[in-house]
Amino acid sequence: MMTGPVLVPILGDQLSLDISSLADRTPDDTLILMMEVAEETTYVRHHKAKIALILSAMRHFAEELREAGWTVDYVRLDDPANTGSFTGEVTRAVARHTPRGVLVTEPGEWRVAQVMEDWRTTLPVRVRILPDTRFICPLTDFFQWAAGRRELRMEWFYRDMRRKTGLLMEGDKPEGGKWNYDTENRGGPDKDLDPPPIARFEPDAITREVLDMVAGKFANHFGSLDNFGWPTTRAQADLARDNFLEHRLPLFGKYQDAMVAGEDFMFHAALSPAINLGLLDPLDLCRRAETEWRKGRAPLEAVEGFIRQIIGWREYIRGMYWLEMPGLADANGLDATRPLPEFYWTGDTAMHCLSDCVRTTRDNAYAHHIQRLMVLGNFALLAGISPQQVADWYLVVYADAYEWVELPNVAAMILHADKGRLASKPYAASGAYIDRMSNYCGSCAYNVKRKTGPDACPFNALYWHFLARNEKTLGRNPRLAHPYATWRRMSDEKRAAYFDSAEAFLETLEPAEPGWARS
Repeated sequence: MMTGPVLVPILGDQLSLDISSLADRTPDDTLILMMEVAEETTYVRHHKAKIALILSAMRHFAEELREAGWTVDYVRLDDPANTGSFTGEVTRAVARHTPRGVLVTEPGEWRVAQVMEDWRTTLPVRVRILPDTRFICPLTDFFQWAAGRRELRMEWFYRDMRRKTGLLMEGDKPEGGKWNYDTENRGGPDKDLDPPPIARFEPDAITREVLDMVAGKFANHFGSLDNFGWPTTRAQADLARDNFLEHRLPLFGKYQDAMVAGEDFMFHAALSPAINLGLLDPLDLCRRAETEWRKGRAPLEAVEGFIRQIIGWREYIRGMYWLEMPGLADANGLDATRPLPEFYWTGDTAMHCLSDCVRTTRDNAYAHHIQRLMVLGNFALLAGISPQQVADWYLVVYADAYEWVELPNVAAMILHADKGRLASKPYAASGAYIDRMSNYCGSCAYNVKRKTGPDACPFNALYWHFLARNEKTLGRNPRLAHPYATWRRMSDEKRAAYFDSAEAFLETLEPAEPGWARS
């Protein structure tokens, strides 16, 4: 019988002192295991900066735990004895320390949950898996909310979360009389817009060591390390939070959908990597944003839009992931099979919007949500690219991408692969939307005003091509009634011109090389 301390494995996205697996533990009877394992760095070929961020944050968190009195068994990626997997390292730790049990917080991803379930039968000690209490809505509550509903729309979930948290509420009514100020948050790119810089952090000795290792070990992975400045400690994440609340939150709402070439962060928070790692508490962040409004330092529409992204969209997406898995990973409701184009990796395309979005993704492991949804995602939807390949790409390239948040956003919201379980209609748009919300089109090789022909914006013909080829599936969607009515009124010649232009453009797409995402 093993009589040692309780072994508490903490994963790379569980970097919170109040993680549930430590809630009732004391340092004198607990041994924390942290593992850098090869499987997690290469199950997809993650962006170099994403790997560096997670490993650096893990090493800093281990030091924070030790300073707080905890004993940490830390296995580095370059340890010659490292088995390369969670199961291998937990098994080795059980043999080293003979713990009387393993206590772990549930993971964020389906595949890791299956691994943890196997520990119950493969390890010689009892394994307890606890809920992740860092989320505001427990999964059991989400499943109860979803049960029996014909439509699982985020807006209704969001209103329940507002009532539950009391955020921006006046009694049982929303502050300002409206639940949602989205219509006031659609400002385009004003000419003299000058967003303040986000907080960036000079790498310390720990981060520099990680950057050097990643540059050598993952040299053939996508992305650059040149601009690395993400917060890797709780103190840095707090500074990044305060910088956003003071300098960018007031204009976040108005310009949250705007895109400007070379302005990679605009007024966005860029806090999602820190939140998803566990360095920031999402509910605390929302309460701080609410305080900015109550003290008159930020307008209601900006604060409501920001809070909606966290207690509404983030919590809803997490619930939908666990509700729909594992089927969501293979969903392809629109039968999209085209391979991912090579320019998603190189940025080598004459479409200015796409080339700039790939550039910021490569340089920063970041693009803001409209770039991800309405440029990169919209093109993938219109071109009929395989949902599995698109989801792999998003999982690879963004520092905040974990499957629980990435997969439902990509497969369901962007690509409508779930046949509308999550979103009531596809987020399909022609070049006119990108022209309205960005300054990309003015310096593009293609003419956004032209609808067909070799020099016309490809989004224009692709939009109608998408609707035409999916009419059997989408033609009765009430939210697409107007565009389908327009399509049906077109002359045969005009429809043929759109279709021929789209087909001609699609034939020019070069597929990415094999093995670009998964080795």
